[in-house]
Amino acid sequence: MKIRVEHEIKGRIRFSTNLGRLNPEQADCLLYYLLSLPGVKSAKVYERSGDGVIFYQGERRELLKRIAGFSPESEAVKKLVPECTSRRLNMEYRERLISRFVNRAVFNTLVPAPIRAVWTCIKAVRYVAAGLHCVLRRKLEVPVLDATAITVSLIRRDFKTASSVMFLLGVGELMEEWTHKKSVADLAGSMALNVDKVWLKREEGDVQIPIHQVQEGDLIRVAVGSMIPLDGIVTEGEAMVNQASLTGESIPVKKGPESSVYAGTVLEEGDLVIRVKQAAGSTRYEKIIRMLEESEKLKSSMESRAEHLADRLVPYSFLGTVAAYLITRNPMKAVSILMVDFSCALKLSMPVAVLSAMRECSEHQITVKGGKFLEALAEADTLVFDKTGTLTKAEPKVRQVVTFGGRDRSDMLRLAACLEEHFPHSIANAVVRQAELENLKHEEMHAKVSYVIAHGIASEVGDEEVHIGSRHFIFEDGQCTVPPQEQEKFESLPEDCSLLYLAIGRELAAVICIEDPLREEASEVVSRLKKLGIRKVVMMTGDSERTARAIARRVGVDEYHSEVLPEDKAAYVQAEQAAGRRVVMIGDGINDSPALSAADAGIAISEGAQLAREIADITISQDNLYGLVTLKEISSLLVKRIHSNYRFVLGFNSGLLVLGLLGVLAPGTSAFLHNMSTLGIGLHSMTNLLEGK
Repeated sequence: MKIRVEHEIKGRIRFSTNLGRLNPEQADCLLYYLLSLPGVKSAKVYERSGDGVIFYQGERRELLKRIAGFSPESEAVKKLVPECTSRRLNMEYRERLISRFVNRAVFNTLVPAPIRAVWTCIKAVRYVAAGLHCVLRRKLEVPVLDATAITVSLIRRDFKTASSVMFLLGVGELMEEWTHKKSVADLAGSMALNVDKVWLKREEGDVQIPIHQVQEGDLIRVAVGSMIPLDGIVTEGEAMVNQASLTGESIPVKKGPESSVYAGTVLEEGDLVIRVKQAAGSTRYEKIIRMLEESEKLKSSMESRAEHLADRLVPYSFLGTVAAYLITRNPMKAVSILMVDFSCALKLSMPVAVLSAMRECSEHQITVKGGKFLEALAEADTLVFDKTGTLTKAEPKVRQVVTFGGRDRSDMLRLAACLEEHFPHSIANAVVRQAELENLKHEEMHAKVSYVIAHGIASEVGDEEVHIGSRHFIFEDGQCTVPPQEQEKFESLPEDCSLLYLAIGRELAAVICIEDPLREEASEVVSRLKKLGIRKVVMMTGDSERTARAIARRVGVDEYHSEVLPEDKAAYVQAEQAAGRRVVMIGDGINDSPALSAADAGIAISEGAQLAREIADITISQDNLYGLVTLKEISSLLVKRIHSNYRFVLGFNSGLLVLGLLGVLAPGTSAFLHNMSTLGIGLHSMTNLLEGK
């Protein structure tokens, strides 16, 4: 492909291509190809002109070479595009909308009036039937209003008004459907763009590959704490699988050979080898779409109130119609009242506003699983932080390795890395990374490991038991001892580090001292969250009292708790809720999962454990904590927008009712203004909240 730079400023290039006008598939291929290039932060593609715009950082010349290497026919490029995008959706609905207006203009111009009258009566059957269906169910809802207005117009032989009303209703339905589907597609697309990799089992050993390269029938390995990426059948291993995200079951289910497992579920215990039944593709996207469209439990209470209010207002529209006729004895004025209802705008604008806010969050690398969690965050007054990997950086470093019993330092670090590499927590990663830096390579030396969440690992090396983990796990659960002659060394261990204890044969062999660097932005983020309405910020950690106190002082939290277990965090969250507070929990590890589940909204830092991300209601993918401030701002602005939508819908439609009653507006005009206001508030609800600050 040939490209020409049309305009350029630092960090931004607009270019044209020799491809000419692009179809939606080609435009999407180019867009997602651009987004996949190193250094590209964001991109836009205009299908009419074939132009593109990129925002980038890094080397310009190499980037332009890569752009010129684009081919819309490349299979690798096509696999970058999500199963469904809003670009195709926009073209489809745009064509449908234009065809409706063209067909109506041609129909009214060329078809004789008697035939138009007959066709109007035939079209009215659908609306009248929908109204009767509601009446038979003893419900007064919007279809009854529409059916009554059309029927009255037909009885009065006012076929033009009846036809106009049905045309505007059809256009309104199409626009509402377009608006809603675009919001869902944008959000689902952003959620489906996660670049997943899997471990493919081969004879020469496991290899990590992108998920889109997996074929049906391939064998993949899934480790404890990881999400199962694809549907399949278990061929090796036994595990407890959390299927809550798919089935709602709160208790993990045991899976063994020949058991079926499903994408999106999580291994809580054990390891599995799975034969892929369904390769990556439409299934994954469709599951996200289905979750967004059908999961009533994820709707915010504000959305539910809007729907109930909309239905409750329909009878009042009928009362207004009857009153208008009794006062004026003018059927047209009464029909004008019927042309206006409050429910359309309320039922459209509220969910669209929530979906749009979720989409805006995704633009800031924040994934929100439902509107109720944004509402919970907007109303939250208590924030509970885990410390390790959340307030502190996700990459702690080994400061020193203190050995006991004359053990060799390198041997102890090598053994610790061998055990810890199976469990992707921040402290485990620090140990493995330090061993790699010191070039301490190893082969598997131990038998099958047993992992105790938030405590440690037990295994065997040769004929000796090996334990590695917390002080509680080593000395209380494991009944290990300190060599008597080295008690003083043990008592002088640094207290401002996280300590990882390694015991061999029930005797302390080494202590790995791990520095936990505080995030530079932590104190500023806490301060800004308080200004945004959070009254109480709490830090909870399994670290010692001294370490916790030092970190708490530097961050500026209101309260801290040290040496806590996972159940302690969850219990604290529940106690705060019992006291009438709305609680948000922020964590990153497997040990935070119970508290994340218990909170009104659980927020996971994406660098943390997969299980925490899957259980959490909100995931932040940024490499800093400023996403929390953005999230709080969006949630608060969303609540303001919803209240503003309420006021506008009630005020504007009440004005239309009064004007119809006074005879200022004809029924067709009332219907037009009502539908346009519904469309307008729907489009406004789709705009970004932060841009309007």
